[in-house]
Amino acid sequence: MSQLRYPVGMQTFSDIIEEGYVYVDKTAYIRPLLEQGKFIFLSRPRRFGKSLLLSTLEAYFEGCRELFKGLAADSMDLDWTPSPVLHFDFNAENFSLENGLELLLNGFLWRYEEKFGCTQKEQSISQRFKNVIEAAYQKTGRQVVILIDEYDKPLLDIEDYPEIFDKNQRTLKSFFGNLKSMDRYIRFAFITGVARFSKVSIFSDLNNLDDISLDDAYADICGWSEEELIENFRDGIQTLAEKRNEDFDTTLKELRGYYDGYLFTEEGSRLYNPYSILKALKKIRIDPYWFDSGTPTFLARRIMRQGTFPPDINGKKCDREALQAVGLNDRNPIPLMFQTGYLTIADYNRDTGLYELRFPNREVEKGFYQQLLKIYVPDTTDPFSPFDFTLFRTDVAEGRPEDFMKRLATMLKALPYEDQKESTYRAVTFLIAVLSGVPALAECHSYRGRSDLEVFAGRNIYIFEFKYNKTLQEAMDQLRDRDYAGRYAMDPRRVYLIGANFIEDADTRRLEYEIEALR
Repeated sequence: MSQLRYPVGMQTFSDIIEEGYVYVDKTAYIRPLLEQGKFIFLSRPRRFGKSLLLSTLEAYFEGCRELFKGLAADSMDLDWTPSPVLHFDFNAENFSLENGLELLLNGFLWRYEEKFGCTQKEQSISQRFKNVIEAAYQKTGRQVVILIDEYDKPLLDIEDYPEIFDKNQRTLKSFFGNLKSMDRYIRFAFITGVARFSKVSIFSDLNNLDDISLDDAYADICGWSEEELIENFRDGIQTLAEKRNEDFDTTLKELRGYYDGYLFTEEGSRLYNPYSILKALKKIRIDPYWFDSGTPTFLARRIMRQGTFPPDINGKKCDREALQAVGLNDRNPIPLMFQTGYLTIADYNRDTGLYELRFPNREVEKGFYQQLLKIYVPDTTDPFSPFDFTLFRTDVAEGRPEDFMKRLATMLKALPYEDQKESTYRAVTFLIAVLSGVPALAECHSYRGRSDLEVFAGRNIYIFEFKYNKTLQEAMDQLRDRDYAGRYAMDPRRVYLIGANFIEDADTRRLEYEIEALR
């Protein structure tokens, strides 16, 4: 049994080192960061190690060299003279409260005002921040280090509250605008977040902010490569393998498929999500942990509103400018899905300059589809609901397409009126099939066209064609005339053709369907 101590959810460098938890050494990045510039921005998904990175930098700038014994930074020629550090962490607050951001900033400023002896506390938040920076410099004689963690959480959490969103955006812009005007008092500033700053306008005045998010030199600054994983957690992986009655390599392959796959530059390493892999090794069980830690729903809602067909998300292509030029109000969700970790770089074409984006692993793909389905139909994850998607799995696995379609028709009647549209019907059917735990392919190409959906369950193959406000005959004719089942002529499984027509008019909303068993 592994005796490793796993720092699940721990974000304080000193606690991890002093209490003997496993620390994957990222301190070799300290020197390059210092040489990079004065104002630096890094975008990475949540739960990916940004907070621990800032805590590590804080310990360095405070001169805590004893914590770095045996780590890469300890052997570097670094200046360990302590500097005053202002650390602003936006992770914990509930920003849906009207004054949530102001309360948080007030708390930070009050603490630093007491520490550095500021006496003028009746001014604006922005002015108080300037006073704190100057007071820290005057009291210590050293330039100030400013660390800002998850700067964009006050915006990402409240996209559905436009008045609070606008207010928070103005507050942040005014607050961070001090960084440029107080340049002579600042030694180093490091800002992290999920969304990049280019269109948010919060940092528009800070024209020397260096975004290293897509720089090859910092591709692996957060997250763990497989080499780092094996070097630091071999015993834990072996323990998991023994519990699963597998050899080491088989378990590693399963961990890779579930938690690996994040790539932030074309030259970087494939990276594991630290939070998920730590949870899996500590609990000795492979499960989807990233989404259990609090998944933002704004992207799922945006995709639903725009009528994006879920399978179309995977495999999207865009250029480097699109990946960087993100605004929280942009209609295109794909760049923000990359920045939030739902999509990652799968391929890069140097000739066209295009990146292909895909789900990084099974954990993210399943979790995102599940989140999306909950937005469409909340009852689908309730085990006591007749719409629990595990019941759909039983229907198709046991060769009961009639029961599957009846259940689907009933579910679609439960959708809110405003969600009754073709894209919704197609999306819900696809998500139900995928989350039922059986293989499902959307828009399958054949020699005469492409079917809408094909599901493979047990000894059964189901081929779907969907229509909207047309006729059931059109759906069935297309399935037969284009010979979508032709490729399975030598397959011993039973093949079903299922035509579905979603009907909606002033008086009617229903699903009609026909099922034809070919053998």
